[in-house]
Amino acid sequence: MQPHLFTPLTIGAVTLRNRIGMSPMCQYSAHDGFPGDWHLMHLGARAAGGVGLVILEATAVSPEGRISPFDLGIWSDDHVEALARLVRLIESLGAVPGIQLAHAGRKASMGRPWEGSKLVPPEAGGWSVVGPTAEPFAPGYPQPTPLDAQGIAKVVADFAAATRRALAAGFRWVEIHAAHGYLLHNFLSPLGNDRTDAYGGDLRGRARLLLEVTDAVRAAWPAQLPLAVRLSCSDWTPEGLTIADTVEVARMLRERGVDLIDCSSGGIAPGISIPVGEGYQVPFAAQIRREAQIATAAVGMITRPEHADAIVRNGDADLVLLGRELLRDPHWPLRAARALGHDLAPPPQYLRAW
Repeated sequence: MQPHLFTPLTIGAVTLRNRIGMSPMCQYSAHDGFPGDWHLMHLGARAAGGVGLVILEATAVSPEGRISPFDLGIWSDDHVEALARLVRLIESLGAVPGIQLAHAGRKASMGRPWEGSKLVPPEAGGWSVVGPTAEPFAPGYPQPTPLDAQGIAKVVADFAAATRRALAAGFRWVEIHAAHGYLLHNFLSPLGNDRTDAYGGDLRGRARLLLEVTDAVRAAWPAQLPLAVRLSCSDWTPEGLTIADTVEVARMLRERGVDLIDCSSGGIAPGISIPVGEGYQVPFAAQIRREAQIATAAVGMITRPEHADAIVRNGDADLVLLGRELLRDPHWPLRAARALGHDLAPPPQYLRAW
């Protein structure tokens, strides 16, 4: 039978109750990397609302890998129990707990968006940032220090250590963040990487850091648990990454044990025009799924239940990840189930309203 939005999805030993997931969305509300009451409320509400998968926001594998001083972190064993509390809540509400492991690279040490996204100077708690080259992301951003061999080895080791902590905290799904202009995407894109060593040059050279990180994460993450990678499938300019490049990268990742590609786009440089509209990134998920023979997640401007259902029914993606729509309506899956004629019960405490 053709799967639909409310068909369970099994990858390895993990089964999602439906094909709806909560996309990672930074909350900029952690302290020293630790989640607080906001995270319990925010994540628990979406799990109670019926999603099959909850992926925590970009969680920094090192202090210098944070976007802002208020990012979640997993660089210390001290973070494990605080994250485990979130895991237990998400699981108790029927969703699978996932985490996105991230390093912000040259887009780090910036303030929160609602405070202007301004550079955080050292005297205010800022830090030195790193990247493939010394080129800043944009005016007003810090100038990065190019990573040398020792720095690259540290990044790989940090991702591996973060993966082991994620396992200890009880997460059942790990996603590597290699999109939106952050460190791994910065290395992958020709717009962000003009190195002439083994980590630059052609696509395989630029992908080398991502592949080394993936190998390290997969080695630390049980084979039966899903491993995803979020990619910017296009830089939306002919000089940058193209969807053909990303199909090839997806094939490399599949060979290394990656189970699913989370198909986003953009973020490598300011001033690039992106044709944003309903489902504008879905064709990326469809092409990668078809040509790289790997499961995909579709994201971006997916708001209508009928549209989300069609994405799965048409074979464009195996999973639909919602971001802003779940911020607007934590109970979107419950409403979608009713609209599409499927059974998805709310928590028993809410049955009187059903």
